[in-house]
Amino acid sequence: MIYLENTLISDEVKELFFCCDMAKCKGACCVEGDVGAPLDEAEISLLEDFIDAIKPFMVQEGINEVEMLGVFDYDAEGKFVTPLIHGKECAFVYFDAGIARCAIEKAFQEKLIPFAKPISCHLYPIRIKSTPVNDLLNYHKWPICKNALIKGHNEKIPLYQFLEGALIRKYGRSWYNKLAKLLR
Repeated sequence: MIYLENTLISDEVKELFFCCDMAKCKGACCVEGDVGAPLDEAEISLLEDFIDAIKPFMVQEGINEVEMLGVFDYDAEGKFVTPLIHGKECAFVYFDAGIARCAIEKAFQEKLIPFAKPISCHLYPIRIKSTPVNDLLNYHKWPICKNALIKGHNEKIPLYQFLEGALIRKYGRSWYNKLAKLLR
């Protein structure tokens, strides 16, 4: 376990190699699972503010779900998550050549909104559990990402480097630079 400025980081973040292989997984993390992606309150406000810019990139079933439920739902613990379409894919999904992609991220890439996607998605496969004292950063092992582990190993990309932009977004450049120095 690595301690850095109120974060406890699992050794897997240092030891694992990882690089998404969308050609093989087809964006399964946006489709598989039994709940949507975790959201924080600030992200809910952003989604509500920018939903009209995101909708053109969503599938109709996702638009219907958001119009019925709103931009968020609750998981079994009462925490905020993205809504799902028929209990399967994220309401914010769209498909491009058979690959599930994020409509929120597409709106960001088109410079229509100021945020890339929920931080929980941006940081995946790291999941954060916040306590009153620390954020606990753990690798979330999911069989759908086995090809990402293979590709990361073949390309020699440590997990923390693969997630550099997301970690900087969450904790800042100075924090990331300290992490990188600790993990070298």
